[in-house]
Amino acid sequence: MFKSILVPFDGSQGAEGALAKAAELSLLCDAELTLLTVYRHHSLLEASMHVVQAEAPDDLDAMMRAHAREVAERGKTLAREAGVTRLRGFVKGGPVARTITGFARDHKNDLIVIGSRGLGSLEGVLLGSISHKVTSFAEMPVLIV
Repeated sequence: MFKSILVPFDGSQGAEGALAKAAELSLLCDAELTLLTVYRHHSLLEASMHVVQAEAPDDLDAMMRAHAREVAERGKTLAREAGVTRLRGFVKGGPVARTITGFARDHKNDLIVIGSRGLGSLEGVLLGSISHKVTSFAEMPVLIV
């Protein structure tokens, strides 16, 4: 059925639910599970917060990338605990929905399993959720958990 399943993982409760379902499908289909954590490049608001945080690194993107790596490692641990052995993890920076769908296309994933709600922001409320955008951009089936 499915050979390669992509699960975007931001560490949220919704992402954990999607990861659990993706792990289940991976085991049922003997499919490889690919976990992707996407971080956005810092905004002006985040840059202004940087001024207040004296111990923050000079490069906010590096800090966000490091946090994304921690989140991805946590997701990989959860997937392994669910019994998944064919597992890969990636961290990418960029616009979240476009990065997810571009990654899925480039890596020939044949299913995306995504949580209905993640660590969204006010932007998500005003412009639509990441999961909704992924369904609009994706060239393969998307399962929203």
